[in-house]
Amino acid sequence: MDYLSSWCKSTRTLEGYTAVITGGNAGIGKETALDLFKRGARVILACRNLAKTEKAREDILKQTNDEHKGSLAIEKLDLSSLQSVRECASRILASESKINILINNAGIMMTPKATTEDGFEIHIGTNHFGHALFTLLLLPRILESATQIPARIVTVASLAHILSNFDFDDVNIEKTFYLPVKAYSRSKAANIMFSRAIHLKLREHNIQNVNTYSLHPGVVATELGRDLDKTVFYGTTWLVYNVIKWVIRSPRSGAQTTIYCAVDEACANESGLYYDNCGVSRKYWQCRSDVSALRLWDLTLEKLDMQDPFAAK
Repeated sequence: MDYLSSWCKSTRTLEGYTAVITGGNAGIGKETALDLFKRGARVILACRNLAKTEKAREDILKQTNDEHKGSLAIEKLDLSSLQSVRECASRILASESKINILINNAGIMMTPKATTEDGFEIHIGTNHFGHALFTLLLLPRILESATQIPARIVTVASLAHILSNFDFDDVNIEKTFYLPVKAYSRSKAANIMFSRAIHLKLREHNIQNVNTYSLHPGVVATELGRDLDKTVFYGTTWLVYNVIKWVIRSPRSGAQTTIYCAVDEACANESGLYYDNCGVSRKYWQCRSDVSALRLWDLTLEKLDMQDPFAAK
């Protein structure tokens, strides 16, 4: 279906830029890393599996040969562990003098019911709280960097957010019947609302040089479907990887909206919006509510036991 999809047409180069990408060792994250690396950026792959990430790094170098202008670094990051998130952010802050682009790409989809080591339902804990903490810890460096080069924070969400009715009083889905699809869709709605909340906080404090973006990458043939046999029916994973993949997007095509939000000049003056197919798209009603976005902001800070980073500004 790649021929029906929109592609980022920007030829902008990124020499002097530093980009951090979570989950940059496979699928659309790897394709995004490859694109930014080709444009000349220093790309930091923040991933859970270091051996797999080193293999991805080697693949990217092989694909670019002598044409590459950027550099690639690897950091260990397990978003299901807040301790791992803090340690990764600390290492990046110690080694990197600037962060111009942050891409929250990693995630899990419709895995069996489980909790993180911090007690969160696995989807909301990994997809939202892990990324939220990572973003908040890196935010001061992003703000510093934006005084020289406008910065962007890009979060990969999903059209699945339309299935969500995010319950602020039941974040871990303990009071109602648990379904993996419900858990996944709620985590993706949280991605969109939190991206909007950061935008609102930035503008509330007259910070104009940092923009936020959330997006739907399309239905893509990636490793996200690895647990579908356990949560849908046996054989679903095989169907996705061997049959359905021929009518959905390739990872390279699926990465285009992420790349568009991260680099394209066409959206340089936009912020806090949701994108699909390299353009602004409409969000489900709850995700259009600034009240809900700011409520999630407060809830997230409470759950992470953090002070509002804008409180002293």
